[in-house]
Amino acid sequence: MKLGFVSDSLGSLPLDPVLNHAQRMGVSGIEVNTCGWSTAPHFRLSSMLGNREAQKRFMGAFEERGLEIISLNANGNPLHPTDPTQGEGLKDTIRVAGEIGIRTVCTMSGLPAGSASDSMPNWVVSSWPPETRTILKYQWEEKLIPFWTEIAALAKQNGVERIALELHGNQCVYNVPSLLKLREAVGPVVGANLDPSHLFWMGADPLAAAEALGEAVYHVHAKDTMLNPPVQATTSLLENGSLMNIPARSWSYITLGFGHGEEWWRQFCYRLKMAGYDGWLSIEHEDVLLNSLEGLEMSVALLQGVMPSAPADFKPQDI
Repeated sequence: MKLGFVSDSLGSLPLDPVLNHAQRMGVSGIEVNTCGWSTAPHFRLSSMLGNREAQKRFMGAFEERGLEIISLNANGNPLHPTDPTQGEGLKDTIRVAGEIGIRTVCTMSGLPAGSASDSMPNWVVSSWPPETRTILKYQWEEKLIPFWTEIAALAKQNGVERIALELHGNQCVYNVPSLLKLREAVGPVVGANLDPSHLFWMGADPLAAAEALGEAVYHVHAKDTMLNPPVQATTSLLENGSLMNIPARSWSYITLGFGHGEEWWRQFCYRLKMAGYDGWLSIEHEDVLLNSLEGLEMSVALLQGVMPSAPADFKPQDI
């Protein structure tokens, strides 16, 4: 496996200091945010598309430091019912990825409205009342599958081999069954960006998810979640309080090791290897209590101590 981080983890810094920190910390690459819910401070999508000189300058900044571009990340809602720019941003990200030879694009599946007359995304998390079944049928059959059929064709046209969907709340694809359902419908260009932090707060087990997804794991975000049992006891894990108020929340995104310790992350890396994954671990730092650089450094140090990086070579002796 190889270690890197998401560029927005140091979103307050210009690109050159971000790359210098990456080189100093000994990581191998950076995943670059391009649009959507990110202001994309390090990558101007509109000026990169079709601009070979801008692309060469951008890639050269990585190459001169011995760093790779892990993937491009269009982390928005490409099926937003009233904001088409998010879907167009994903399409342009795929086009730019093809132009610069990046084979993996990370994104979300998207979340449409609940019907043709709605104007807000609608996430169904229960099978009752009965209208929820009508909503899901509309979202999947009329919006999600047609859109991703189109995206799969666009990816093939541009040489993008893997679209890694983050299993994220408030998206149609948020767990193992929904990822496999979409993958079956549109083909193997779609796989999972396995981020344990979201599975933690939704009550799933990332270790079991890695095994269940197997070859469908295309990318991994290394992000931790702290569960807060005293608050959870009265509010549940269906939390809609401010992300900035960690003491009041039943769960919060947190620096690696502060929610789940080194032993858990060691097991996670090993389970990924068992599932056949030998790709990137891309740290996504979103801890609002710690300094971003300090938290990122802590996360890098933890993973450097537990992740396998050399190829396996042991076999029993012939006796």
